[in-house]
Amino acid sequence: MKLEFDGLSAVVTGGASGIGAAVARTLTARGATVAVLDVNPGEDGIRCDVSDDGAVRAAIDAVVARFGGIDVLVNNAGIGAAGDVAANDDAQWHRVLDVNVVGMARVTRAALPHLRKSEKAAVVNTCSIAAWQGLPNRALYSASKGAVLALTLAMATDHLDDDIRVNCVCPGTADTPWVGRLLDASADPAAERAALAARQPMGRLVTADEVAHAIAYLASPLSGSTTGTALAVDGGMYGLRPRPRA
Repeated sequence: MKLEFDGLSAVVTGGASGIGAAVARTLTARGATVAVLDVNPGEDGIRCDVSDDGAVRAAIDAVVARFGGIDVLVNNAGIGAAGDVAANDDAQWHRVLDVNVVGMARVTRAALPHLRKSEKAAVVNTCSIAAWQGLPNRALYSASKGAVLALTLAMATDHLDDDIRVNCVCPGTADTPWVGRLLDASADPAAERAALAARQPMGRLVTADEVAHAIAYLASPLSGSTTGTALAVDGGMYGLRPRPRA
């Protein structure tokens, strides 16, 4: 039976762990040939620091040499930051924005000539509910994800005539290694995990696989009329206001 991504090649940045690894597994299971780009890529991936334009271009060239082209790009690489607006110095602001926002631009820019040649081209950016919710102690991270949302819409508009669809997925707090490290660094990891779970109306953290399935939907040729969309995978945080549980 033909799978929806049969014959298509995909690039997943930050693809060696967490949401990125789940995306790579999901796209592979649905027929895609997947290249994992990561600063720590593992045995079969390609090393790539999205803050280094030369490294990005070399990685994209390596993918094209291996696969012959690129049909799907998942811009997932990103880093976090905690604290209010005064908590991070200028160097950290530049670093997070460089990786989370400019990094997406670098990778897309390098992949764009190849995406233009594809008949099924799609770009999916990993955004966050932090782009539209006022989360406590996430000023820098939220600023970066707000920029990702705006960038996604701008790219979707710019590349309509190229037949390249551009969307983003906005996860709530996901149960990933990065979140695990944040929890481990807190004074009471169990209490902090319970608080994060309670913040989401469904009462639990989002799983990496759930985010991956949303990304696969947005990237799929079966979603040919979906572009400029921000898809929330957040346990209901965006639109639901339930009464507190007893």
